[in-house]
Amino acid sequence: MSIQDSAKQSVQLARKLPPELIILVGCLIGVLTFGPRSAVGVFQLPVLQEWGWGSDVFSYAMAVQYLLWGAGQPFAGALADKYGSARVLTGGCLLYGAGLILMAYSSTPTSFTITAGVIMGLGLSGCSFNMVIGALMKLVPENMRTIAFGLGTAAGSFGQFLFSPIAGGMVGGFGWQVTTIAFGIMMFCVIPLTRMVASAPMDNGLTASGQRQQSFGEALKEAFSHRSYNLLVIGFFTCGFQLAFVTVHFQKYIVEAGIAPEVGYWAFALVGLCNIVGSISSGYLSGRFPKRYVLSGIYLSRALVTVLFIALPATPFTTYLFGALTGLLWLSTVPPTSSLIGVMFGTRYFSMLYGFAFFSHQVGGFIALMLAGWLRESTGSYHAMWLLSIFFGVFSALVNLPIVEKPVIRKEGIAPA
Repeated sequence: MSIQDSAKQSVQLARKLPPELIILVGCLIGVLTFGPRSAVGVFQLPVLQEWGWGSDVFSYAMAVQYLLWGAGQPFAGALADKYGSARVLTGGCLLYGAGLILMAYSSTPTSFTITAGVIMGLGLSGCSFNMVIGALMKLVPENMRTIAFGLGTAAGSFGQFLFSPIAGGMVGGFGWQVTTIAFGIMMFCVIPLTRMVASAPMDNGLTASGQRQQSFGEALKEAFSHRSYNLLVIGFFTCGFQLAFVTVHFQKYIVEAGIAPEVGYWAFALVGLCNIVGSISSGYLSGRFPKRYVLSGIYLSRALVTVLFIALPATPFTTYLFGALTGLLWLSTVPPTSSLIGVMFGTRYFSMLYGFAFFSHQVGGFIALMLAGWLRESTGSYHAMWLLSIFFGVFSALVNLPIVEKPVIRKEGIAPA
């Protein structure tokens, strides 16, 4: 059977499935692909102890991963829009799994950056929950999309809750190399599931009314000349900045504060657990209230939670409290952000346009990790990073307020959003 025949069968299969089952499978893919990535903080201390590196080496590799994950997302999204989601998800799983396995044998800073940074970053751009959200946008009825985005995002959070203690237990019992190899093999096992969320390749013809379909170039020009889209993209930078810093450095921060390591990874698991509630709630609220207000409230609340955390003494209780409150806000920006893009531009180029917004998110993560590693080594403290996180939270809360939640008006003869 040819690749094209297999792709057609996958699309036909996905079209026959009830939307509830498509959402369920998409959620399962999100759990399995996002889980190992979100548990990366568990690996930092054993990797540094194994090879005798400083925090800056690990942080740099993760920064490269964040940047390439983001840089690859618009291209992966464009490929998914043009050729369907299943092929892109499969390629992403192959790269991601290979990166995890090769990471176990990376004994120099350069090789570690290539495997954990470059290969895993490019793999994630093709198989993370962002690609699943793009598939759900095209496969799920419009009245179910917002809650589907919330559930898909919550699935990634459940993966975080599930894999943080799993990774901690496996690293303690079998070592970090065995753990990354096992996670890599698991990525290969995800590939059969991608057939069930296979979106159709793009149709470049005319609509039933005779209107011309918009081209890639026209879609990009339209989006980046649209004030509300640019504000949304700028605001998403903060989400990446805050999440990357906490994901990679929170557990090290907790250990350096004199708290047992298991408190750190259970607190981070709590982030994932509470974000199941936060993401679903965000999806629900985004379907009933102005999405820009939901986003502004999330960013402002993150800043206030961080103020509370650094103002209180570092104890197991405050660590768990921070994990719970941060979890409610963790990936809850994704449902309103993705929904706004869908409202403004429709489904045709959704994966690509969301990919550019996500690139801004990952640039924020890249800058956060570069700064965090450097500031920790040069000042001996993460205090400045917490202050920057607060500043950007307030900044994005203000940036999202002027967004206009309306479909774009296109030229006559071009199909509407």
